[in-house]
Parts: sequence; structure tokens; C-alpha cells
Amino acid sequence: MNTRTADIITAAKPLSYPNTPAISIKNQRLVLKLWLVLTDAVAVGLAFHAALWIRFDLQLTVAPEVVPRLGFYSGLIAILIPIWILIFMVFNHYNLRMKLGGIAEYSRTFNACTISTMLLVIIAFFAPQFIVSRAWMVYSWFLTFFLVALNRFISRRIVYALRKFGYFLTPSVIVGMNQEAAALATDLSEWRASGLRILGFVSSKNSDPVHNKMDLPMLGSLGEIQSIIAAEGIEDLIVATTDINRDELLQLGEDVNNIPSVNLRLSSGLYELLTTGVTVKTIGTVPLLSVNKLRLEQEEIYVKTLLDYTLTLTLLLLFWPVFLIIALLIKLDSPGPVFHRRAVLGVSGKAFNALKFRTMFMNGDDLLKDRPELKEQLKQDHKLKDDPRITRVGFWLRKFSLDELPQLFNILLGQMSLVGPRMITMAEASKYGQRRFNLLTVKPGITGLWQVSGRSDLTYDERVRLDMSYIRNYSLWMDLQILFIQTLPAVLKSKGAY
Repeated sequence: MNTRTADIITAAKPLSYPNTPAISIKNQRLVLKLWLVLTDAVAVGLAFHAALWIRFDLQLTVAPEVVPRLGFYSGLIAILIPIWILIFMVFNHYNLRMKLGGIAEYSRTFNACTISTMLLVIIAFFAPQFIVSRAWMVYSWFLTFFLVALNRFISRRIVYALRKFGYFLTPSVIVGMNQEAAALATDLSEWRASGLRILGFVSSKNSDPVHNKMDLPMLGSLGEIQSIIAAEGIEDLIVATTDINRDELLQLGEDVNNIPSVNLRLSSGLYELLTTGVTVKTIGTVPLLSVNKLRLEQEEIYVKTLLDYTLTLTLLLLFWPVFLIIALLIKLDSPGPVFHRRAVLGVSGKAFNALKFRTMFMNGDDLLKDRPELKEQLKQDHKLKDDPRITRVGFWLRKFSLDELPQLFNILLGQMSLVGPRMITMAEASKYGQRRFNLLTVKPGITGLWQVSGRSDLTYDERVRLDMSYIRNYSLWMDLQILFIQTLPAVLKSKGAY
């Protein structure tokens, strides 16, 4: 076993899972499906009735003279609700393998609601005797999407909460026991996000038994895979492809192909290096993997950009007097410009100047000439706790993160985001090693996981780990949580701010 692999295993956190519930995972999923069908039906019914109220009670319409026929809409709604649910089923709305997750689920919800509404429009067009309010159909379309999406958001939170008690965790094993397998185990052991209960390793011919040092046991070898699946109720096989040869992989596929409850999932072989995901495309008759150049999908980029610009313009309109006051204080406190431009790397390694309010004396390098220990610390951590170069105003600006306000202009220029990984300089990029390619697939942020988790009190390795965690697990809801729930308390506490 090489030293690097041993380091990963030693550094891996002990895997602590909740107790296994008495209810089988199959019955848990059945209950969840019934819950989703029932709550979706309630959401659709509420949407239809709310649309009636808006159209006929509030009279928000272009044809207020039209009055509803008594009993017509009640009967229509009773018929439409099961039709809507059936269309949701067609759109895999109740396929729990979709993982109850993110923008993709909302996209399916939007498409299903749009198709359902269009079906109603088509019926009204081809059946002249079927007269229904056009405004009611428009309100119904919007409200069904909103309420069903809200239901999914709430249901997801409930599922995440229940995972703390062992529910909705899929029994899984990792095939392989090398460096890649160890990295997979470490990340997938975050069961709250992955939804997996990693039960152990399955060894290949190349596996090193020393890997048993992890808390996860070795359950057996590839030759025993079918009995392991049956004994442990395994549903997901996560294969570390760098630790299994071609013949073993083909045999594994053959062994599990006829077990419908088992999913065979292949790691890319570059798990530690890639966070951008891969796309499968068949060229001729050959399915090929291509590596996505950016971490976020196009729709995620649109939503994140919309959030960035909306909040940034609002903040600039609100805080422009604060900008003027800070600029005046900086000029009165010490000679030099108001702004400091720091050359950093953005998406795809493109360099740009990140703006900050100046917090240091202009002769900062001279102040460190006789302090070799501080120069060494700065070289190692790129931060100094007791930095003699910081001005009096700069101390308070850093304490409450006000020095970063000018980076709002970097957001408007498309160089940064409100939430993201730390910005790094060209010199720092070497510290990330090959992981810098991951870092540079997402715009750097004014705030992020590292800032709400301790800021400069964190070691450099901890900052890198948090950056990688953010990139791998990005979601709009993570951004909103960091922005509105975690950032303000972190700033007010001023922990690690220097």
C-alpha cells in the first residue's frame, strides 16, 4: 500500500451511522411514495381552488363578466387531480431513484405541470362545448407548479431529518480497496447528503488487505458478491474502477445483471480530481464518457447568476452611503488608495483583479523585514493573525468583513459569485495540486463554507477540504443557507476574522 493511500485512510473520519430501523427500506420507500402521491394530490387540489378564488372572487381577469357555473369546476377538479397524478408518474415524479434532489426535480415538476395544463388547453380547443376560464387555467398552471415544488422541498427536508434515525439510507458497498476506494468511502460516508449506508468493502484481486484499518469491514471478495448482496441486502455497488481489472468488471456486471434491485455504479477512476461530472454519449455504437468543463449545469448557472445579480444590485443600492463613509475613513487613516486590487484566478484559471477596501499600510513589506517568523507563516498559510501591516481602520473592516464589499462589482463583471470557494492567487494554486482544476470550475465567492466555518482560524488543508466539499455538493439551497442563515452570524461573531 502506498503512503498516500495510508494517509487517506488514517485521515478518514470514523464512520458512524444511525441504527438500522425495524422497517425495511422497501417498506420505507413504499410509505414515502404514498406520502408523495397524497401530498401532491392535496397540493394540486389546493392550487385549483386557489386559482378559482383568484379568478372569480378577486376578479383578476380580462373577462370579469364571465361567471362560474355552479358545480362545474368542483366536478372538473375532482377529475383533473388523478389525471395530474398520472402525468406526474409518467415524468418519474415518484421514482425514488431520482434521489428527491435539486433543480432537476423542479424541472420535471415544471414540465409535468406544463404538459398537464396544455392537455387541458387542447381539450378546450377541440371540444367547443368544454368551456373553461382561460385565466383559471393560467393560475392553475402556475400554482400547481409552485405548490407541488414546495411540497417536494418540504418532503426532502423531512427525508433528510429522518436519515438521522436511519431511515431512507440505501445499503451499499464499495468494490475495491485502493486509494480511490478510500476516497469514495470518506465522501459517501456523509450519509445525510448521499443517502447511502456504506456497509463495507468488497476486495478485488489487486486489493490490499491493509485497508481494513478503516472502520468499514471487508465483507468478502468479488467471487462472493452474490452471497454478500443477499446477506446484507445490498442495493448499490460503487466500483472503484482503478482497483478492478477488465475481466473482473465484466464478470461483476454479469453477476449482478439479473438482480433488478441492485444498481452498479462505476466511479470515473479520477474521483479525487473531478467534480464537474461526466456525460455519456453514444458515438456510433460505442458509449463514451466526456468530462464536463464546468461543475454546474446550465440551468444551475442561470439560477445562480440571477440570484447573484438580484442581490448584488439590491445591496449596492442599500449600502452606497456605507461605501462613501468607509472610503473617507481609509483616506483619513493612512496614505494610499481606497481600493486594493488582488490578482486572483477565476473560472478556468482566468486571472482577474479582485477589489477590496485597502486594509494595510502601503509599506507593508518593509514592516515584515525584521520579522522572519511572520514572513514564513505568511508564506505557509497566506494569513497572519497578528499582522503589523494592518491599519486601524483595516482592523475593523476585516473584523466585520466590510473590506470585501467592493467585490460586489466583481460579481457584476461576472468574475465572482456571492457564494463560492475561496479566491486563490497563482502562487496558492500549487498548494491545491491537481485539485485546483476542481476549484476553477466554479466562480470564487465573497462568502462560502470556509468563511462560515471558522475563516482564518482554519488550517490551509481545512480550507481546501471545505472548498472541495462546496464544489462537490453545490445546490441552490446550500447557497441560500450560507447567505441568509450562516454568513451574518459568522460575521457578527468575527471568529477567525483577521
